[in-house]
Amino acid sequence: MRFIDNKGITDPAINLAMEEYVLHHAPVNESYFLFYINSPSIIVGKNQNALEEFNRSYVNEKDIQVVRRLSGGGTVYHDLGNLNFSFITSYDGKNFHNYSKFVQPIVETLNKIGVPAELNSRNDIFVNGRKISGNAQFAQKGRMLSHGTLLLNANLDKIVNSLSVSDANIHSKSIKSVRSKVANINEFLSEPLNMDEFKEIILEAIFEGREHIDEYLLKEEDWQLIHQISQEKYKQWEWNFGRSPKFSIIKSSRFPMGGIEVKLIIEHGLIVQAAIIGDFLEDVAHIENSLIGATYHSQGIQNALKEIDVQLYSGQVSKESFIRLLN
Repeated sequence: MRFIDNKGITDPAINLAMEEYVLHHAPVNESYFLFYINSPSIIVGKNQNALEEFNRSYVNEKDIQVVRRLSGGGTVYHDLGNLNFSFITSYDGKNFHNYSKFVQPIVETLNKIGVPAELNSRNDIFVNGRKISGNAQFAQKGRMLSHGTLLLNANLDKIVNSLSVSDANIHSKSIKSVRSKVANINEFLSEPLNMDEFKEIILEAIFEGREHIDEYLLKEEDWQLIHQISQEKYKQWEWNFGRSPKFSIIKSSRFPMGGIEVKLIIEHGLIVQAAIIGDFLEDVAHIENSLIGATYHSQGIQNALKEIDVQLYSGQVSKESFIRLLN
């Protein structure tokens, strides 16, 4: 196995593109191990509806990036206190779903430093009933990826706020994340570790000593292709949101002029039906029709309503307030 250094990049779109590039383009006679740390971001499983997996208003307010990954599993929050690891190996039909093969050395290392970690039946690492690591896999064309998270010193408040979604008014058939109580590894250590110290401990455990670490260097042309994959896929709305299945959403709020309720049907990230109910001064069909075909995010809705004077219909409700309601 060879180690790949991501050069301190914290852009999640580039780091996920790096995983994909190594999976498909690095020499297939080798296995690889890589680390990366992402700036605050929401990482969505491949089979999930990105639009219902996180707190949209909070994520928009905090300018948290949302990126869909190759593997399945649940949605997770990443930040600079979370260490991500990846194993990229050949796929022989035996190692897929065998999470223990990849994760057990990490579990044993955590126990050695005083963290009583264990791998549960859902392939997550728990300590005293609290989740410190989630794992997922992906296989294609004779190669496979097994990757996971390690919460060292993440912002737990942001994890909860980002992923706390009230689904009472959202209805779909997509695969929803299983929420678990989370914890940081540092909570279980008598002396907290910084990220560099933690990376070194895990790296030496995987390679059974620093002297056995064999680094695979990505060349300039490799990085150019990684950035190309990032731009053409992981930074694109079509990949991150357009894959989302059909679902419906109901939003309501009270305003000085009365209550407003909006019912939307979203398909592949686009608004395909819209119904607005409330005590309006004018027929709102024009607003409803303007929303049809809009991408379901703040900018898409703003563009759809750019030429519409919302207050003409609603009296005292500003366009900004109405857009916030839709999001």
